[in-house]
Amino acid sequence: MTISRRDIDVLVVGAGPAGSSAAWHLAREGAHVMVLDRAKFPREKPCAEYLSPEASRILSAMGALEACEAAGAAHLAGMVIRAPNGARIRGEFAAAHGFRAFRDRGLALRRPVLDSILLERARAAGAEVREGEQVISVLRDTRGAVCGARVRGAEGEERDIRARLVIGADGLRSTIARRIGVARHALGPRRLAFIGHYRDVSEMTDYGEMHVDREGYAGFADVGHGLTNVAVVVPRASVRGNVAGNPSAFLERWIAARPHLAPRMASAKRATTVRVTGPFAVHASRAWGPGVALVGDAADFFDPFTGEGIYAALRGGELLAPYALESLAADRPRDADAALREYDRARRRAFRGKWAIERLVALAVGAPALLDRAASTLEASPAMANLFVGVAGDFVPAREVLRPGYLAKLIFGNILRSRNSPLPLSP
Repeated sequence: MTISRRDIDVLVVGAGPAGSSAAWHLAREGAHVMVLDRAKFPREKPCAEYLSPEASRILSAMGALEACEAAGAAHLAGMVIRAPNGARIRGEFAAAHGFRAFRDRGLALRRPVLDSILLERARAAGAEVREGEQVISVLRDTRGAVCGARVRGAEGEERDIRARLVIGADGLRSTIARRIGVARHALGPRRLAFIGHYRDVSEMTDYGEMHVDREGYAGFADVGHGLTNVAVVVPRASVRGNVAGNPSAFLERWIAARPHLAPRMASAKRATTVRVTGPFAVHASRAWGPGVALVGDAADFFDPFTGEGIYAALRGGELLAPYALESLAADRPRDADAALREYDRARRRAFRGKWAIERLVALAVGAPALLDRAASTLEASPAMANLFVGVAGDFVPAREVLRPGYLAKLIFGNILRSRNSPLPLSP
């Protein structure tokens, strides 16, 4: 069956990091790419705003790294995690385990700045960008393949845009994933995140922080220009009443109720609106269909604790590009489909280790006794902590902390140590 003429090669729905990455990688290879987003940029986006050390590799390839640093991105040397029992895990990105990232530090930069930089790189590569336009449905050809989208403009007018490939990069509640019938809630915690920026948070360092409580967790990270990204993530079921009108009050009450955190915020001044996002734990049953592919949060997002959402979005766009180009070059629909099917397989191979880590972390966060035990082990073993933080930094292979030996030491190391066991705690 001959592919009919389309208006463009690729329609990318969503102009966040995943959409901009996919658009840049495709446009630079000569594809006619259009990017649509319902928002107008710059725009606020509730997010931890953390870019792992390995994310800098893709930023550099896109020509965006220098702009991010010039915009005042904060540099992060590692992560500190506090367990409910007070044990503190401190892991560094530059460590003696032998693995090295593209950069020795992570970055943190506000999303209005980051997204605008990335979108400008997509434009510079040749992508056409249209802001303030919302995709409301997909178009299908005679064999049922996606062949474009119906779009609603800022004035309410509707029109059809036909494309040989549609890429859904439209986030947690992806319209594209829903329209092609692959959106699923994953088994896992249903949490909400309350996120804002504050000035004068005390005791901030060049480490990102996660503070786990029996009723959720809080994250703190310097994002440059004297601002701290403050996030509180709690089970959806624990949010009683209507907090939509005043989410900042919920966030500040939650922190004020924790004696180890309250002094940090005693003199803090809220600099931006606190926004709510979630619930999380979404996972598309597959990241492709005839004429369509999903990338970034539209394909999956489990929980914000491990903080690799921006890296996964950038990497997803990079990973998709060669398969998308192969699909565009195919003479027959079945060959075009085969290329997108292979993208889905490649994506699962690339991310399955991190998915396993995410689920193990979610299990530990939801079981304080288990987290306390693991944290006590990691507190006593900087080498193990550095390895774990390296996995979270996307440059240490997940298999390094999924090995039976590492997991056994993680869970049972402190018990054996208390019995004077000679078991070594370094990995």
